[in-house]
Amino acid sequence: MKVVEKAYGYITRGHEGQIQVLVFEQNTEGSGIQIPKGTIEEGETPVEAIAREMFEETGLTDLVVHDLIAQDYFEHYSGALHKRYFYHLTTQEQRDSWQHDPTGMNESGLQFSLYWINDTREVLLAKGHGDYLYRVLSKVKSS
Repeated sequence: MKVVEKAYGYITRGHEGQIQVLVFEQNTEGSGIQIPKGTIEEGETPVEAIAREMFEETGLTDLVVHDLIAQDYFEHYSGALHKRYFYHLTTQEQRDSWQHDPTGMNESGLQFSLYWINDTREVLLAKGHGDYLYRVLSKVKSS
């Protein structure tokens, strides 16, 4: 079985005394609420991929990659095995919500509606997207 490597980004910001996490919904049925992520391209390191993918999916240019939160293997609903790398990134973004047309391969016609959540109980994230969010939130709150 071929393993597909994926880079996931928990992007946080401080806002009105709270830590918020960036999520999005896309203009296709059944995609759910997601965090930005993407496929690591051949010859690319996970850190290089996270920087590229986060820009492609959010349009944000001031992102700072802090650290790798977790890595694991995940059986995707398609049957593919994903090796997932979860990173924590921060931004000073002031917009509370915005629309973005992702620029990655195979994303033509997609539009993402990005917004911030304050708590993991506010939304139900797509399967696998919230698996390590608690690690980011506990780390940020204890710093």
